[in-house]
Amino acid sequence: MQSVRRYATQALRRRLIGRSPPPSAASVHSFTTLTRRTTSGPHCHATFSAPWAATQSRGAKMLGSDVRLGNVILRKGRIYQVIKAQHTQQGRGGATIQVELRDVDTGNKTVERFRTDEAIEKVFVEDKTFTFLYKEGDSIMLMEPETFEQLEVSEELFSKAASYLKEDMAVTLHYYDGKPMSASVPTRVTCAVVEAQAHTKGHTVAPQYKRVVLDNGLTIMAPPFVEAGDHIVVNTMDDSYITRA
Repeated sequence: MQSVRRYATQALRRRLIGRSPPPSAASVHSFTTLTRRTTSGPHCHATFSAPWAATQSRGAKMLGSDVRLGNVILRKGRIYQVIKAQHTQQGRGGATIQVELRDVDTGNKTVERFRTDEAIEKVFVEDKTFTFLYKEGDSIMLMEPETFEQLEVSEELFSKAASYLKEDMAVTLHYYDGKPMSASVPTRVTCAVVEAQAHTKGHTVAPQYKRVVLDNGLTIMAPPFVEAGDHIVVNTMDDSYITRA
């Protein structure tokens, strides 16, 4: 298994290096030292020591309708991470969003309901980009694309988005206070259709969507013309069909 991991990692490094200008002698020395460090030990990963390019978003107000899975928010003086979010319509009461929150400090969970026009404070987070290598059990192995250092994280950080992970995919870890709180994949991902319901013509003017099974095992709704063997673009936020690839 370790030889397979080493081969896959080396192949990915060669591809990434091929996209960049030739490295300097100092870079080669640094890379050689790094390779020795990251390819030793039972899990082949290391503690990061090199500076990372990161996009930071400072605390700001957002509407309840904009609350998404993985957001870190300030609520009643406590810091919470959103682990579930569901929009609902309550008749004359207007639209609301029901969220399950996890206290960052204690780990305790609570369920709350926000109005879609309610102001919610989103706290400081830091986004860092990695390359997906492979999955092993409940662990996800990632690689920092500039330094080639590897990081092992729990599959739980990706939640349902873990189903969309593919080799060489660029993914994002969302950090709060130096800790990875959640992870995300690109919003648009191309998937192959492996199974599709037969199209049944109806009497309605609007097209009738049908169930299709993707190569990652997920079942989504797609237009009637989509057939097994097609490649389609899927919105990973809500598992919805976007277009043919």
